Amino acid sequence: MQIGFCTDPATLATLPFRPACDFIEGHVVNFLTPEATDAEFAPRAAALKACGHPMPAANVLLPAALKCSGPDIDYARLDRYAQTVFRRCREIGMTIIVFGSAGARMVPDGFPVAKGFEQYVDLLKQFGPLAEEAGVTLVVEPLNRGECNLVNTVLEGAEAVRRANTNGVKLLVDVFHMLRNGESPDDILKVGPLIRHAHLAENKDRAAPGVNGENFRPFLRALRKAGYNDRLALEPIWTDLPNQLAPALSEVRRQLADSGY
Repeated sequence: MQIGFCTDPATLATLPFRPACDFIEGHVVNFLTPEATDAEFAPRAAALKACGHPMPAANVLLPAALKCSGPDIDYARLDRYAQTVFRRCREIGMTIIVFGSAGARMVPDGFPVAKGFEQYVDLLKQFGPLAEEAGVTLVVEPLNRGECNLVNTVLEGAEAVRRANTNGVKLLVDVFHMLRNGESPDDILKVGPLIRHAHLAENKDRAAPGVNGENFRPFLRALRKAGYNDRLALEPIWTDLPNQLAPALSEVRRQLADSGY
């Protein structure tokens, strides 16, 4: 399993040491800046090239104001946005885009959630071929019920992926969101062939691994049993990144080893 964490080249450059990780995971809105010009994006691409770590993935596909559910969806803007995202992915060698985006996905009060789900699936159908053409996989990220009201569990995420029915769309398993929802690790076994990416953080305070002693092993064992052995990105709320990162990476590697990786 390759281990990484969510950050950007600018933050990486502030660390007093080179992290012992395999990759970093970026942020679509802040790093790929899909609605900025290519000239404005160029310094970010240069910083990534110089940072010494690959960035194969980025999360937060959409800003909160660019809705993908409800009565006010601007499909033309979404298409322009996605075209730029996937083109820039191809240019910098990024192969995974995470579709979480709680604000954009949140179904407005009074709007049928079932209809919001259909809208989300329709957008996956729209984005999937664009992603595939650029050599990218768009992964659906189920978000816990406290953050979003649409596609909350890995089983719901898998249903969205199956309904999208396109090779460019697969599933992300986020252990933090599963813990927060109270989902069973066994649910991972039901969706194994669809998994293409994974995230992890402790349940309490969304802390870094090792802070509160969270036991991730049942979920890691389920991932191994499901046949997943690609990338796992740490996505906690860091309160002291320079001092927390190395212990967090060590703790995750210890639990991975205990889980058969």
